[in-house]
Amino acid sequence: MTPGRLIYCMGPSGAGKDSLLEWLRAHLPTPCPVHWAQRTISRSAMPGGEAHESVSPEAFVALRCEQAFALHWEANGLGYGVRYAQLAPLAQGHWVLLNGSRAYLPEALALFPDLVAVHITASPQVLRQRLLSRGRETCDEVEARVQRALAYTPPPGAANLEVHNDGTLSDAGQQLLNTLEHLPGWPLHSGKLSSQQPACL
Repeated sequence: MTPGRLIYCMGPSGAGKDSLLEWLRAHLPTPCPVHWAQRTISRSAMPGGEAHESVSPEAFVALRCEQAFALHWEANGLGYGVRYAQLAPLAQGHWVLLNGSRAYLPEALALFPDLVAVHITASPQVLRQRLLSRGRETCDEVEARVQRALAYTPPPGAANLEVHNDGTLSDAGQQLLNTLEHLPGWPLHSGKLSSQQPACL
């Protein structure tokens, strides 16, 4: 059986990645053609937020020490993990979509060298405006985030797609959906590979 492929979505703060992925989830065909990997996060679940497995920081550390995660990283003071069962559909020929981290991409690539990295970003002006409107950080901290976003380049050898979320959410969402549907072998309905074999981008 031809294995599936991991779609690894990532992006800087202010790019609207979470909103864009929720748009995508709502607009994929039913039944969903891909498996959406659930994350384990060391924070409480919030109404209307991501449907993740919520654990305490202490429980997350214990799970990590027990090697319960196929992938795990830290960001913004939180622990993020993906259990092995969430990636098991890959071996069954299914595609899996994961909300990942830019910083962790090299480690993910070492485990899944044929993954597709989807970089969701926005122009510096839009990133700056969105971050400032949140009011969580000083102007200097916001500017540092914007500069890090500008300086980011994916690791060599990564199959990288870029989606700009500068305008409306629906415009960026349609761009993301169209981009995914043009991947060689993208499953349109069944959740398994189409007859066309996946190829490097």
